[in-house]
Amino acid sequence: MALASRRHGKVMRLALPIMLGMLSQSMLNIIDAALVGHLGQVALAGVGVGGYAMFMMTALVFGLSSSVQSQTSQRLESGRHRAVQPLQAGLAIGTTIGLPLSLLAWWQAPALLNLITQTSDVHSVAVDYFRWRVVALTAIALTLCFRGYWNGRQQTQLYLRIILIVQVFNVIASSGLIYGLAGLPKLGASGAGVGTTLSLFLGLFIWLGVTLQQRRDNGFLQRSLSYPTLRSTLALAAPHSLQQVCFAGGYVVLFWLLSRLGTASVAVGHVLVNLSLLLILPGVGVGVAAMSLVGEALGRDDQAAAHRWGLDALRVAGLLLAILALPMLVMPAQVLGIFFSSHELVALGTLPLQITGAMIVLDAAALVLAQALMGAGAQRTVMMLTLSMQWLVFLPLAWWVGVGLEQGLLGVWIMQLFYRLLNSIGFLWIWQRRRWLAPNILNSV
Repeated sequence: MALASRRHGKVMRLALPIMLGMLSQSMLNIIDAALVGHLGQVALAGVGVGGYAMFMMTALVFGLSSSVQSQTSQRLESGRHRAVQPLQAGLAIGTTIGLPLSLLAWWQAPALLNLITQTSDVHSVAVDYFRWRVVALTAIALTLCFRGYWNGRQQTQLYLRIILIVQVFNVIASSGLIYGLAGLPKLGASGAGVGTTLSLFLGLFIWLGVTLQQRRDNGFLQRSLSYPTLRSTLALAAPHSLQQVCFAGGYVVLFWLLSRLGTASVAVGHVLVNLSLLLILPGVGVGVAAMSLVGEALGRDDQAAAHRWGLDALRVAGLLLAILALPMLVMPAQVLGIFFSSHELVALGTLPLQITGAMIVLDAAALVLAQALMGAGAQRTVMMLTLSMQWLVFLPLAWWVGVGLEQGLLGVWIMQLFYRLLNSIGFLWIWQRRRWLAPNILNSV
């Protein structure tokens, strides 16, 4: 009992800074939206559209974080100089992919944003905002590599400290550039994009400085890149990045489906989706901690410990998510009242919000074990299960029940509950089978 408590405590100590950092990072787009809110609905809509387009671009390089982290945690036992090699490989890949991708996106911004909105004034604001934001795409890719490396070394408190500095700078810089404060140019909505980009570069320089400061200990930049490490880093990053892009695309399809049900369903669905995405972050944070613990255990060839860490993390995440879900289950009308003054919208969303609460709890196994499996190098398995459940099960069923059988928003959310349950059962089944303990790409380099 005491041993289990210590293991749960270690999971929580590693996960807490990650959870707080993720909650803070998720506020970047919200802060931009809040700061430009006083400029009118066109500016607000433009920043929202541009922010979503930037989210899609970031998804293309997101896999670098899990790739670097999983390899770093597994190499710790063989020496920190070897553990830094995935970071150097990730930085090389991030620069090689990020620079041309950001230039292409900047050039094609009008065409890209036209896929999301055709309203001319909103499109114009979105293009300007997005162009400023996409300049930082390479900085984001490199930051993900540094974050993965230090999380892999179980130094998770660094992520929280740096993201808080970035957030404070973002608020100050964006406010000044939006409204022309303290002698800065008044750029309007574009100022939010400039401020956020500057804050992201600041974060990158801090990560670089911290890593260089300890280069004698970690061997950063003291060895040349190895082709096997480059190959394994790219091979592990690609499935996770593809998963993130397709996952985000699934939400585009979901909102298109909701638009077929009417404006009220879109409005309520938007709130429900954003609440669920925000409240699952603690579960994701626990999963990221599990990724390091599983990788470290496999690095010292302790397969039993690796398996236990996944289940220990699942227990911690399940408890946290159950606590967060309680308000949605017990007082859904009061929660919806924060967002809607219309009694009709509150009534429409009450039962779907309770379903969302149950869904968050049921999602615990998928959230935690997906990250834990990536710690074992099973990114491809995670991608295949996640995307097949979303695109082959949930979206077709949601269309059939919600639109075809005319069950509306409630029918769509019931199908989402079924999908989340099935998804978690799938991840738990894979974890318990232990096939992921077989030699993988991480063991071959």
